[in-house]
Amino acid sequence: MTTSLEALLTFLHDADTLEAFQTATEAVRDHYGTHHCVYHWVNSDGERFGAGTYSSVWVDRYLEMDYLRMDPVIFGCFLRFDPANWKDLDWSSKAAKAMYRDALTYGLGNQGYSVPLHGPKGQFALFTLNDQREDGDWARFIETNSRDLIVLAHAFNAKALDFEAGDDGLAAPSLSPRELGAIRCLARGLNRAQAAQELGISEHTLRVYIESARHKLGALNTTHAVARALSTGLIIV
Repeated sequence: MTTSLEALLTFLHDADTLEAFQTATEAVRDHYGTHHCVYHWVNSDGERFGAGTYSSVWVDRYLEMDYLRMDPVIFGCFLRFDPANWKDLDWSSKAAKAMYRDALTYGLGNQGYSVPLHGPKGQFALFTLNDQREDGDWARFIETNSRDLIVLAHAFNAKALDFEAGDDGLAAPSLSPRELGAIRCLARGLNRAQAAQELGISEHTLRVYIESARHKLGALNTTHAVARALSTGLIIV
C-alpha cells in the first residue's frame, strides 16, 4: 500500500461531514489524474446519495432523461461483485449509444471503471473513475491501480454506511451565508434569474454558490439539495 493511498484512506476515515466526503472524491480524482471520481448509492430506505466530480448539469440531465432506467453501467454492475471496465459492458442498444454520446457532450470521458458494492438490506453502490484515454492506456491504468481502487471503493462504502447508521456519525454540513441564501431562494420557488437579482449577484456567481452547497449537502441535483437543506433545518421557508 502506497503512502498516498494510506493518506487518502486516512482522510476518508476521518471525514465526519458530507463536505469532507465530497472532498475525498476530489482527492482521489486528483491523485490518479482522472477526469472524475464518483461514489453513488441507493441506501436501505431507497434514498439516493451521491458524491463526486460530475457536474451538476450532467447529473440534472441524467435525471431528466431518466437514464437510470437503462444505464449500462448500473445494469452491468448490479448483479456482479467484480469491478467492470465500461468497455466490457453492453452498449449495443440505441438508447445506450445515445446516452454515451450525451455523456461525452456533458464532460464525461470515454473510459470508465466501476466497482460494485453491496451492503445490508439491499444497499447497492458504485465507486467509479472516469477518464478520457485510449483503450490501451486505460487498460494499463486499470492493471496498475485496480487493487488500490477496490480498497478505496470499500472504504467509501464503509464511511457511507457509518453515515447512515445514525446522525451522531454525521455532522450537519456548514453552508456559508451566500450558499444558504441561494438555496433558500430556490426553496421559495424563485428561478435562477430572480434569485440572482434578489441576492444582488450575477447568475454565474449564483451557480457557483448553488454548486458548492450541493456538494456540501451530498445532493444529486439542486432539487435534492433544497430538500436536504429543508430536512436538516439548515433553511426555513
